[in-house]
Amino acid sequence: MTITDEDCLPETLAFNERFEAAAASRPPRGRTPSAAALAALRRNRLGGDTPPVRLPHGQDRVVEGGRRMRVFVPDNPNGVYLHIHGGGWAFGSADGQDERLWRLAEQARLAVVSVDYRLAPEHPFPAGPDDCEAAARWLVKHAAAEFGTERLLIGGESAGAHLSVVTLLRLRDRHGIIGAFRAAHLLFGPYDLSMTPSQRRFGRRPLLSNSDTLRGSYELFTPGMAEEQRRCPEVSPLFADLDGLPPARIVVGTEDPLLDDSLFLAARWQAAGAPVQLGVVAGAMHGFTLFPLTITERELRRERDFLASA
Repeated sequence: MTITDEDCLPETLAFNERFEAAAASRPPRGRTPSAAALAALRRNRLGGDTPPVRLPHGQDRVVEGGRRMRVFVPDNPNGVYLHIHGGGWAFGSADGQDERLWRLAEQARLAVVSVDYRLAPEHPFPAGPDDCEAAARWLVKHAAAEFGTERLLIGGESAGAHLSVVTLLRLRDRHGIIGAFRAAHLLFGPYDLSMTPSQRRFGRRPLLSNSDTLRGSYELFTPGMAEEQRRCPEVSPLFADLDGLPPARIVVGTEDPLLDDSLFLAARWQAAGAPVQLGVVAGAMHGFTLFPLTITERELRRERDFLASA
């Protein structure tokens, strides 16, 4: 394991300390958010204090089967990136990162299609994966006509990274579609919903995610499932056969409870025969790309370069 960005470690750890101090001053959050807390998270989309900006560059689309998506198309795109947002499968939205996705579209010359999948607990597993699978199939059929290119890429953050891998596996296993997506970009995803050792050991440290909040997210997404049931490969892709998947870039921070998930997935992905770039960011907590940090700017640049050249 090679750890990157150690030169930024003082800044990164200082930000973590400020985040923890601010979290400690607020009422403790339960394992699962209350209805009011969940409504606030959804209203602000990224879990911040204010709603994100919606840019006029984004187009809201509804495609086959009523699946909703948000589309950003720069001049002369040479590929299409299917983006799947995070939010613990329970909040977040396709219009929650307009500024970031439009910048990616322009700089990497990619049409960016962000899926507005259905959210738990109103729509638990398998609703979200169903929507992402449908969006991916739509792109396989229509990308050339819609965007002038058949070069497809996929990726996301946190729950979106999980759903990206699940989508690739569903395309392969349900439809025999292998190779349509040229690469996967996976940021700090949970790949074992029965909990890897790092998830269990992290404890209640009040960073963006911890052992309790992860358990709560899994209960919302897969209600009624026992731990053993959550090891099903359709739920936890770490247990799936990974043959035939595309090259991947897998990124996680050293202060993320999901550290083992990325380390284990990268090893299994590579063992299945596909190239893997593994990025382990020194001191970074879960969701670090949401915050104005040096490591965030570096990571977004690496993401752009990977997707542009994949």
